[in-house]
Amino acid sequence: MRVLLYSGMQKMIEKSGVGRAIYHQQAAAKQNGIGLANCIEDADIVHINTVFPHSLLLAKKAHKRGIPVIYHAHSTREDFRNSYIGSNVCAGLFGKWIKFCYTQGDMIVTPTEYSKRLLISYGIKKPIEAVSNGIDLKFYAKENADGKRFRKKYGYGENEKIIMSVGLPIERKGILDFVELAGSMPEYQFIWFGETNMSIVPKKVQKAVMSKLPNLRFAGYAKRNSLRDAYAGCDLFLFPSKEETEGIVVLEALAMKIPVLIRDIPVYEDWIKADKEAYKADNIAEFKKRTKEILDGTLPCLVENGYQVVEERTIEQVGGKLGKIYQHCLDNV
Repeated sequence: MRVLLYSGMQKMIEKSGVGRAIYHQQAAAKQNGIGLANCIEDADIVHINTVFPHSLLLAKKAHKRGIPVIYHAHSTREDFRNSYIGSNVCAGLFGKWIKFCYTQGDMIVTPTEYSKRLLISYGIKKPIEAVSNGIDLKFYAKENADGKRFRKKYGYGENEKIIMSVGLPIERKGILDFVELAGSMPEYQFIWFGETNMSIVPKKVQKAVMSKLPNLRFAGYAKRNSLRDAYAGCDLFLFPSKEETEGIVVLEALAMKIPVLIRDIPVYEDWIKADKEAYKADNIAEFKKRTKEILDGTLPCLVENGYQVVEERTIEQVGGKLGKIYQHCLDNV
């Protein structure tokens, strides 16, 4: 079995969660003995990860050759909103486009049961399987990181409390709340990793990113090793995103065994329980309260419970599930 893992315009998406997911799929395939094809002529299965026009054309080309197509639904209408200028106005059209793209697959894979329910609500009738994007526990291990190196690099003191977040600096990811929290809690240091083209985000987001708060830093995009050091050197991972299909960075933080505080949104309902695997909040007041309680040590530490979540979502396990889906398509399409 040889699989063509296709994204198209990889350079454009490699700094996003979708970009990371594709690298995870490559690793998962290798760990499970699944061959990777370089072109459609050499493929038994085509696994498409993006909704660009070239991706759609590849799906049609595969069908003409009788090659089964897996379409990976990373994006939804809901997580397209509140991202870039005009995204809310275009959300309806985007929803129709992704539905059209996804239905070109003989089977659809999506990261969570929540995103699966969204796809079903669009009226998609194709078979849909929920498979996590997965996490490389061998790489994201605290003993392989250097938190002191991170603190030295960014000039943080040994005793300073640091709160970090990772993601594109867009409204949907909770960037406005993150900045507001930094302004209201000067006793803590805040750092955000991730970058995007600021010319295509709304003015309020541009203004937030240009904030001159002494305890707030926008560190831009960080490569895996540097990000791993940051997880190890921080005291809290705060992820105020308002919509996700899974949240790979949440898996990374849980794997690194640091306290996690996330927004209480539907995507986590099935697999991260509040006050058990991580802490959750709904609004600024709750985020502020929970942050103080976590960093003061007045709330129980949940990192070992959180680690159990990622132990069920390893790259190897994801590869096994994808392998079964590939074989099912080969046998039945």
